[in-house]
Amino acid sequence: MLITEDIKLDYSDVLIRPKRSTMTSRAEIDLNRKYIFRHSKKEWTGVPIMAANMDTVGTFEMHSALSEHSVTTCIAKHLNDSDEWWKIPYLSTGQNLCIMGGSSMKEIDRICNVYNDIKCGFIGLDVANGYTISFVKAVSKLRENCPDATIIAGNVVTADMTQELILAGADIIKVGVGPGSVCTTRIKTGIGYPQLSAVIECADAAHGLDAHIIADGGCTSSGDIVKGFAGGADFVMIGGMLAGHDECDGDLIFEDDNEEPVSMKFYGMASETAMNRHDNHNEYRGAEGKTVEVPYRGSVHNTIKDILSGIRSACTYVGAKKLKTLSKCTTFVRVNNTHNKVYE
Repeated sequence: MLITEDIKLDYSDVLIRPKRSTMTSRAEIDLNRKYIFRHSKKEWTGVPIMAANMDTVGTFEMHSALSEHSVTTCIAKHLNDSDEWWKIPYLSTGQNLCIMGGSSMKEIDRICNVYNDIKCGFIGLDVANGYTISFVKAVSKLRENCPDATIIAGNVVTADMTQELILAGADIIKVGVGPGSVCTTRIKTGIGYPQLSAVIECADAAHGLDAHIIADGGCTSSGDIVKGFAGGADFVMIGGMLAGHDECDGDLIFEDDNEEPVSMKFYGMASETAMNRHDNHNEYRGAEGKTVEVPYRGSVHNTIKDILSGIRSACTYVGAKKLKTLSKCTTFVRVNNTHNKVYE
């Protein structure tokens, strides 16, 4: 048994200190990033926010809406056999699309079949526990089968496993264990890592190998997304912030005789709801997610515009003309403690 006494921080534990800025308008801020990936050698340009590959959020309707803002959608894996994949023109929106699945050979074959036909922007393997040897082997197998693809793999929260997955063939590592709003892994298992510290440490490890990371989970506001980018994340993945919209695949909740819904169901992918939907029950597996009702919010366009506005505003506060320079302009101040401390 070991106890690490180093301070580890979540997004709620810090704020970003404002600095002198020469900018006069949010319109001056460039939110686009351009990346060249370690293994695929492909170049990608866009706004580096991703909709999570959750049942209710990772829909083709969400992709259609978010692609208008150069934002990427990771499609829920139960849609991997959908005919919708073949209706998407790559040059217009396909680069902002990701197919993800589990680590079984059946899922790897299915991912490769879609990718070989339409060459979507990203493919990936998504499991709750990215620390198993079998998962590392699965990443290697996916790289072997799709040598020119930009591959996402996760989830992990430590530098050592970030590096191992990169060396196994991943271009982008998904970082986060338990921070999501409908994830109960930390409660059920006691396993996890404060998200901001995980992002900082995993980003440092990935960037040293010319690779990238996604900060996955824990964002409840545009300010949290800003903190993820400021901590070194190349992409930020969100789920709950996009729930409750017309583009989601969630059950609508109505009250009395109102024609307008008041809320929508949103659930974690390890929840009882998800296991029932996908017939994923067995005697040794319990739920590590929950089902909640979120307010109905209409079209996702207004929400994503509000998110992007918040990020632009943050950049003006610290003097970052481009999202690329935000982390270099950031000074974090600890707030959830007796003695505030500054981290640059």
